[in-house]
Amino acid sequence: MSSNTHVMTVSRNGQVSIPADTRARWNARRVVVVDLGDRVVMRPLGDRPIDDLNGKYRGRGPSTDRARKQARAEDAAQARAR
Repeated sequence: MSSNTHVMTVSRNGQVSIPADTRARWNARRVVVVDLGDRVVMRPLGDRPIDDLNGKYRGRGPSTDRARKQARAEDAAQARAR
């Protein structure tokens, strides 16, 4: 990964321009800004950030549709039992 350093000015409105070469490399319309206390990190955010997650539990367990269907069936069974 290449590292480029740019000194940017923060406007009175709190805006900072991202250099054109960096924007072109990222190819992202949105960014995440993380305040780490002694520094700020800016990372590109994809168009579908949830789909980009690759977590430990991805693909495990029931889908939300299946879980909802099961919960509704359990609620209906409880209502019939009353």
